[in-house]
Amino acid sequence: MISTAFLTPLPIALNRADAEQDGVPEWIQLTPEGPRLPGNDGRVWTMADAEAVIATCRAARGSIEIPVDFEHATHVKGARGERADAAGWVRELDARGGAIWGRVEWNDAGREAIASRGYRFISPGFDFHKVTGAVRRIVSAGLTNLPNFTMPALNREGELEETEMDAAVLKALGLNSEASAADAVVAITTLKRDAETALNRAASPDPAQFVPRADYDIATNRVSDLEKQVAEARDAEIEAEIDAAVEAGKIAPSSRDYHLAVCRSEGGLEQFRSFVGQSPVIAPDKRTAKTTTTAKTDKDGLNAEELAVCRQMGMSPADFAAAKAADQE
Repeated sequence: MISTAFLTPLPIALNRADAEQDGVPEWIQLTPEGPRLPGNDGRVWTMADAEAVIATCRAARGSIEIPVDFEHATHVKGARGERADAAGWVRELDARGGAIWGRVEWNDAGREAIASRGYRFISPGFDFHKVTGAVRRIVSAGLTNLPNFTMPALNREGELEETEMDAAVLKALGLNSEASAADAVVAITTLKRDAETALNRAASPDPAQFVPRADYDIATNRVSDLEKQVAEARDAEIEAEIDAAVEAGKIAPSSRDYHLAVCRSEGGLEQFRSFVGQSPVIAPDKRTAKTTTTAKTDKDGLNAEELAVCRQMGMSPADFAAAKAADQE
């Protein structure tokens, strides 16, 4: 049962006597002195034999080659497939007073980060036995500035013992209770891939199904302008029809607003044309009349012309008078 963990960072001495001229030490302390290694999250690991840990590190790869990165990027960013550059490589290990030290071949980025005091602490990553907490080997080291840095235990290398998966996690992933950790990883990878596919589709929509917003706005504005022009032309046509009917004496001038409202309703203009075509002249034709006389009105205040309109439209004088009054308000 092997897991990977990160210890509380250790200070890098920038002004030690054995540091190089630029203040960057060649040898750095990778672990505290054993056998007890306290973690900043309350857990405690053990390292009873530093020499045995070094031997395991050498046997794992045939030689000592341990990455030193920034903020444990090898395990954090690397696990997501992102770039995780090294700051250097540990090429030798040495047991000193129960602690493990490493000789680092720094690259330019790592040397600059320490020389400029951009980074001042080191945090080791190691494999350990999950039950006993015994450190097996050093797998990485990370430059950091967080003395109380906490990282979750990660499983990166070696054969891992299967552990029982959380039932709620399996249910959320749509897996049965017998699914393994490997099954969960596959399900999560699929979800991530589907999400990335959806994002790509959203970023590059099908031009056959979508149009750019700017083109949509232009088209919408053109439609609005066209609808406005059609409405204005329709109003002009209605007013011309009503004015012609008034001039011809087919409707009373006082009923003009009423007929305007009727003609603006759906099918109203066609009904008005039919009405005018069947109506006799009820008022003097203004195209030929030279004089006007004061018309008499009935009890509803309607003159002869308006009463004739009522008869033609099948309306009662009272309803016509009410509509007339409403139009005049």
